[in-house]
Amino acid sequence: MNKYELAVVVSARLEDEERAATLEKVKDLVTRFGGTITDVDDWGKKKLAYEIQKMTEGYYYFIHFEADGTCPGEIESRIRIMEGVIRYLCVRQDA
Repeated sequence: MNKYELAVVVSARLEDEERAATLEKVKDLVTRFGGTITDVDDWGKKKLAYEIQKMTEGYYYFIHFEADGTCPGEIESRIRIMEGVIRYLCVRQDA
């Protein structure tokens, strides 16, 4: 099992309930493809480094999980088409 960190930036235009639902969908994707979530960091609303889709702010979440090597590719292919997610990045952490 490898350790991964999934960074997700969610649109600031979403209401609180929609944002929570989007985060739950992402967490469900991790568990559906065999990942075990160890930690979720909520960084809150932050200014983006550059404008994305005419937005200057977004909500940052960092999900730490353990999974096999095929899991991140499956998760990224699903997150890519999610409505409220404006950016994402999944990286493997060295042990």
